[in-house]
Order: sequence, then C-alpha cells, then structure tokens
Amino acid sequence: MGWLYMQSLKGHSGPRQYLDAQFTYSRPELTSKVLRSALVGMRVYYAAIEHVRHEKNERIVFAAVCLVRYNPRDREGYIFGYKDMDETVGPNESDCPETILDLLTPTEYPYAQAWRARCRENAAARRALSGKPSPRPGQTIIFDEALSFLDGRGLDRFEVVANPRSHRTVLFRATDTGGLYRITNVKKRSYRLIDPA
Repeated sequence: MGWLYMQSLKGHSGPRQYLDAQFTYSRPELTSKVLRSALVGMRVYYAAIEHVRHEKNERIVFAAVCLVRYNPRDREGYIFGYKDMDETVGPNESDCPETILDLLTPTEYPYAQAWRARCRENAAARRALSGKPSPRPGQTIIFDEALSFLDGRGLDRFEVVANPRSHRTVLFRATDTGGLYRITNVKKRSYRLIDPA
C-alpha cells in the first residue's frame, strides 16, 4: 500500500494517537485493539495489535509498522502522512521496543520471525551502547583503532574537552598536535577511558 496524506489529525493530539485510533475498532466478526504503541524518532510507529475473531474465539497479537511523516507547517497543508504494513512483510524498520515485542503472540510467518529477531538484536545493541561509559571532560580517550580525519591524520588518543557551544556534546583534543576534533557516534567505536590523575 502507498502513502496516505491528510490535512488534519481529525481531533487527535498527535500522529501516535491518530494511528492508535485507526487500528482500534469493533465489528460483528472482529475486534481490533492497540495494546501498546510507540512513535520512534517521529519517523516510525510500532504497535502491538490484538485481533479477536468472535466466531472462531481466536486471539492473535501482531505488530503493525507505519512509516510516518509529520510536518504541521507543510506548505500545501498535508501535515500528516503514513504508510502502514505489518510484520509479515518483513519491514526494514526494526527498532520496535521490546515492550511491544513481548506482547506479540507466536507466528509462523518467516518474515515476521526474522523481523522480530532483528528487532531484538537491535534492542540488545542499544542497551549495550547506553551502558557504555560516555567520555567526560578531563578524561583521556584511547581508541582501539586510529581514526582518519580530513586533514590526513590518523589519531587514536585524545583529551576530552567541554564544548563551549553546547553542554550536551564534547570535543576531542589530539594529545600530540593539540588540534580539536568532533567525533560522531563515539559510543559505536571501541575505546577505553582514562580518568585524570
């Protein structure tokens, strides 16, 4: 299915609330209910959706995934768009929170099984990164492999210094040249930290 765009959220307070309402309904043969949902990075909506088929007395909980575009200032007035799919198509987006994955009932769909496994692996990797110590000003950081920079240097040892323009980020001063560098995705690299003496 393609993208669906609209000019309002039809009274809902945000994209997540709108999508929760779209997946929650009741018909004579089926009741659909969002058990838990999350909007990750304002880009991807994940939900555990319960379907109860009344005639068969059957209950399944599956994952829905929606790509989301939300721009309240859109020039043409189409402030919200989404593209919906479920886990059986094996979506590329695989950052579903574990609290949602834990609610899903077993499935025999291979793409859904592979998607769930990818989501679990990504969650474990996020946990590992968040548990890794962050470099703090005053510490020395030594990378396992030298980093290459645009000035042609390959450096592996830096002093961590406060960024005067942002209290949320730090800069890295090369211990041999004194040059200041920005290093992105530091926690994804292998390093050790040495506290000041």
